[in-house]
Amino acid sequence: MPELPEVETVMRGLEPVWLGQRLDGVILHRPNLRRPFPQDLGQRLTGAVIMRLHRRAKYGLMDTDRGDTLIIHLGMSGRMRVDPDTIGKHDHVVFTTGNGRTVAFNDARRFGSLDLVSSADLAAHPLIAGIGPEPLGPEFGLGLLERAFSGRMAPAKALLLDQRLVAGLGNIYVCESLFRAGIHPATPGSHVPRPRLKALAAVIPAVLAEAIAAGGSSLRDHAAPDGTLGYFQTGFHVYGREGAPCTACGTPVARIVQSARSSFFCPSCQRGRG
Repeated sequence: MPELPEVETVMRGLEPVWLGQRLDGVILHRPNLRRPFPQDLGQRLTGAVIMRLHRRAKYGLMDTDRGDTLIIHLGMSGRMRVDPDTIGKHDHVVFTTGNGRTVAFNDARRFGSLDLVSSADLAAHPLIAGIGPEPLGPEFGLGLLERAFSGRMAPAKALLLDQRLVAGLGNIYVCESLFRAGIHPATPGSHVPRPRLKALAAVIPAVLAEAIAAGGSSLRDHAAPDGTLGYFQTGFHVYGREGAPCTACGTPVARIVQSARSSFFCPSCQRGRG
């Protein structure tokens, strides 16, 4: 599933196509994806001007001049295709704008979703309400991690994946961040020493910024709206590299399963489980 850098890449890629443009048409080729589309989705968006494109956690957001916000969830395989040569069977929603551009929401597995909500009510929407601070925002830092980890016996990795504590982090970037901070993914939160937490607070924004600059990680379906693939995966230190030598010390990268997800780490660089 696309994580924060992939969604950020998609929304930035839509800006030159969508920002400031009027939506001339919104064609729905099916009534639903993961959930039914709002019944008035096409009516409320057609004729609206796109005023802002941004992101919250793993959700893309499009604000219109009518006071509405479209919540875009890419799911497992969702893509936004700009000016496709043809409209295929997985292009479930097609947007056309006054400047003659076309954007198709393509989702082969149909785990994505589109929701439309009043911008004033966005923070209370079930998909958005309760999400924690953005790791690239001013609220994120050592103090936040200390509060999130204090007294907690849950593994460090599980705490970072909890969207109520930190927004937008997923398996890839948590594994990479824990490696750079020298923290074993199974270490209980309360057992992570302060110097490691301090390192983690600096590492997480750095990893995310690097991934965004690289266009995200293209492992299966992710691509920017213009079709460009991300290349952050070419620099993974541990994720998906079980048995390969650690980039820092040469020790074979190990894998464990936590909550049905694979965690990759270096047994030497990330010693100790608390």
